[in-house]
Amino acid sequence: MIAGVILAGGLSQRMGGGDKCLLPVGGRPILAHVIARLAPQVGMLALNANGAPARFAEFGLPVLPDSVGDFPGPLAGVLAGMDWAAEGEAELLVTAAADTPFFPETLVAELRAAARAEGLPLAMAVTRNASGGTDRHPTFGLWPVALREELRATLAAGQRRVVAFTEPRGCARAVFPQAVPDPFFNVNAPEDLAAADAYLAAATR
Repeated sequence: MIAGVILAGGLSQRMGGGDKCLLPVGGRPILAHVIARLAPQVGMLALNANGAPARFAEFGLPVLPDSVGDFPGPLAGVLAGMDWAAEGEAELLVTAAADTPFFPETLVAELRAAARAEGLPLAMAVTRNASGGTDRHPTFGLWPVALREELRATLAAGQRRVVAFTEPRGCARAVFPQAVPDPFFNVNAPEDLAAADAYLAAATR
């Protein structure tokens, strides 16, 4: 089974703090869009977030806090997800960012296909860019739960960068085409909310 975890453990400093995933896009919280996209792709789903879990009660998901202090970034959320997935006997974990309402509905299938094709244990989403290269999206990844003790040790040693953990262990690239909106468009600033609303309005015309 594949478990899914939505990563919402950041501090949202560019949005003035608070939970940016609860801000509305198209009349619904961003998190509602993320859940609607990821839930059908996985066998079980949880949310990684710190602080009082009651603020997410309406979504009906388990809320997993970081098990590592000082907000070390997405890897702490991945570890929390791995520990939870292991309890549910899932062998794989897929992560997605909580502020990205348009990510592909084929995310999990494409990550698994890339890992199998390259014979690697991990996979990461990338998109083509205008210059012909690719842009990485490290929070959209496929993670074997069996790596959780290695990840725990990595965080204990002070390593926080996602790619510093994934690259030495073998990380495939699941390449997604350019699109409008960008499938990995994320809401980082107030003006991004208006842009996301405009994308949704155009899509429903």
